[in-house]
Amino acid sequence: MAASDRMVLGPLVGSIDQGTSSSRFLVFNAKTAELLSHHQVEIQQKFPKEGWVEQDPKEILKSVHECVERTCEKLQQLNIDITNIKAIGVSNQRETTVVWDKTTGEPLYNAIVWLDLRTQSTVERLLKRIPGKNKAYFKFRTGLPLSTYFSAVKLRWLLDNVEEIRQAVDDGRAMFGTIDSWLIWSLTGGKNGGVHCTDVTNASRTMLFNIHSLEWDPELCQFFDIPMEILPKVRSSSEIYGLMKICPSLKSGALTGVPISGCLGDQSAALVGQMCFQDGQAKNTYGTGCFLLCNTGQKSVFSEHGLLTTIAYKLGRDKPVCYALEGSVAIAGAVVRWLRDNLGIVKTSQEVEKLAAEVGTSYGCYFVPAFSGLYAPYWEPSARGIICGLTQFTNKNHIAFAALEAVCFQTREILDAINKDCGIPLNQLQVDGGMTNNKVLMQLQSDILCIPVVKPSMPETTALGAAMAAGAAEGVGIWSLNPGDLTAVTCERFEPQINPEESEYRYARWKKAVLKSMGWETSEAPSNGDTSIFCSLPLGFFIMSSMIMLIGAKYVSGTGK
Repeated sequence: MAASDRMVLGPLVGSIDQGTSSSRFLVFNAKTAELLSHHQVEIQQKFPKEGWVEQDPKEILKSVHECVERTCEKLQQLNIDITNIKAIGVSNQRETTVVWDKTTGEPLYNAIVWLDLRTQSTVERLLKRIPGKNKAYFKFRTGLPLSTYFSAVKLRWLLDNVEEIRQAVDDGRAMFGTIDSWLIWSLTGGKNGGVHCTDVTNASRTMLFNIHSLEWDPELCQFFDIPMEILPKVRSSSEIYGLMKICPSLKSGALTGVPISGCLGDQSAALVGQMCFQDGQAKNTYGTGCFLLCNTGQKSVFSEHGLLTTIAYKLGRDKPVCYALEGSVAIAGAVVRWLRDNLGIVKTSQEVEKLAAEVGTSYGCYFVPAFSGLYAPYWEPSARGIICGLTQFTNKNHIAFAALEAVCFQTREILDAINKDCGIPLNQLQVDGGMTNNKVLMQLQSDILCIPVVKPSMPETTALGAAMAAGAAEGVGIWSLNPGDLTAVTCERFEPQINPEESEYRYARWKKAVLKSMGWETSEAPSNGDTSIFCSLPLGFFIMSSMIMLIGAKYVSGTGK
């Protein structure tokens, strides 16, 4: 094909969206924000012990290479000139922790994923050093409670338990980073001059970062006993970090020399992609977990109701930092994956919507998917998943419905907390993420919140946010973030269809179930490490036992097929 035959669309921006479940590369038109093409590769999660969740950093990097290559091929098939890709942004699963050898480019251990629970004993040991064992002791410096969730305790565990990492630190070979750091370092040259950096949004999730001074905090690093020389340089969310280098797995070499100029943790990227630039604007992202962020502007607001204070974005070296209140739920889309992979009651995630739609009710069944304990607003690591209200009438359809309803109830809890902290109730909820394709879920969410739920017609807001940051960077300048220049987004709207009394009744029953989920695990319980989540005996055993009894009852009554 002659170069003159290629479609000219103006400048394009690529976006790497590396999530917990998959990696993707998407390309947008910088003038219209239109998504032109993308490719997605699912990522394997490893569960080597109960409560442990790991991923292979090399598999993550390879998946990104594959996504970039396949997307470029698709663009060429569409007759789109890929040399028009002028910048690349990165959004990533936050908190997930990687340590690698800067001389070889090899990871020194698997990435410890954000919802991993192995560090509970590390947390308890650290708490003993804090006056009153106060989990919120560092809250006004970091915005975070001491929890297994954040990177500092994962890094502390790696230093305590992996000899190769301790040796690499002693030798000056070790580098630490969240997934964004690992990708940017690798894509800008790796051991041959790769750029070791992160942005303020990802740094604010480590528990080593002062969210006011915007620097690594020496006292926090001393408390966690983390050597500061292994930490990445902290940059803004929108600036040129480095240039893409040729990689053996990128056959086309098409993106060599393209600047990587945007970086945002996935939830901050979604906030930008939803264009929540004003104080009080909020979005909820439904992915592996569920994350509701409310922009609080240039003021850091500290919650009295179990929410986190986090950095929303800093869109340029000389631009102000903006903050957000965040409600984090560990298990949202992961509950659907669990129904598919652990229970086997569906073959695809899409079947859950069909099962739920067939019954339209949980028939009094309530599912609390506390596989990783409870995050916001409880921060209760002792909780475990339970299903309440089972009868002989309950079947897999009701369990599927209860699973979707659980996602909505968890969102309601966070929204209630945000409304209390901000003082002005949200009158609608902007949503995004893979689960928003489930219309049953979206209608349920509106019913349970008693407010409209608004879904953009282009749901890839996380990738869009990273692309916007990359395109707007100084030295790139092809994407305007001025409010008057932002493209209007068409939306699908879901209005409440049940009366508020019914919604409140169901929500009260859910809260009752949540209380029953707490206190299942204690640090004194015998275990082969720390306690578990995905293969929890009480949850899996009782569900399967109930389902077996239900099936048996059908055969006894002559109704079995």
